[in-house]
Amino acid sequence: MIFYKTGEEIERIKKSSLLVGKTLAEVAKIIKPGVTTLDLDKVAEEFIRDNKAIPGFLGYGGFPNTLCTSVNSAVVHGIPNDKPLLEGDIVSVDCGVLLDEFYGDSAYTFEVGEVSKEIKKLLRITKESLDLAVEQTRSGNRIGDIGFAVQNHAESNGYGVVRELVGHGLGRSLHEKPEVPNYGKKGRGHKMKPGLVLAIEPMINLGKKEITQLDDGWTILTQDNLPSAHFEHDVAISRDGLPEVLSSFEEIEKVLNNKVKK
Repeated sequence: MIFYKTGEEIERIKKSSLLVGKTLAEVAKIIKPGVTTLDLDKVAEEFIRDNKAIPGFLGYGGFPNTLCTSVNSAVVHGIPNDKPLLEGDIVSVDCGVLLDEFYGDSAYTFEVGEVSKEIKKLLRITKESLDLAVEQTRSGNRIGDIGFAVQNHAESNGYGVVRELVGHGLGRSLHEKPEVPNYGKKGRGHKMKPGLVLAIEPMINLGKKEITQLDDGWTILTQDNLPSAHFEHDVAISRDGLPEVLSSFEEIEKVLNNKVKK
């Protein structure tokens, strides 16, 4: 069953989503070679709790941490650990919070130090795929229009689009109907209308689309061991039928731009 949200409920999801963005900005401040993903996790959990919210992933389905931290060939659901990040790595940081009964859920893939041009392009195209998907999230369109936008942009640049993992509805539960694949055909799938809130999250591989899972039961890796990128926004369809992005990368990118200036 799909739960459509009122304007007031969408505002509450927006507050949660913006707190995720602020949390990821705190994480961005400390990302550099030598830092561990457990260090990132500690910062995130403290910041979320200081803001009177609950980490949305901690304990969810038995997940042991606040953040999913997926390094290089890890696509999603990486478990934070004590292995230092290295110059040239990328790390996808996925974060959820529960605030005032509603979830926010967003992800950003960070560069660690200087990364190659090849990796920079993968991140840029993945982020562009997300923007194109958001544009399709409007009343009268179908879920397949979102997937087509992502798939078309990623595959036309030679990248693999993960099939097994998808975006989702969002609200009082972290994962609600409908599923939002990153591939599809125009005009297919559920017809969207105002009040729908989706977490849209392209997962794009530098190489082939195939994935595998680690024995930890969580971490998803690319089968060819090439890097993967992941960006995620929460998007509502407003009363006028247009997309409203509830999450934000603005705080994150302020931090990253300041780091570059230094």
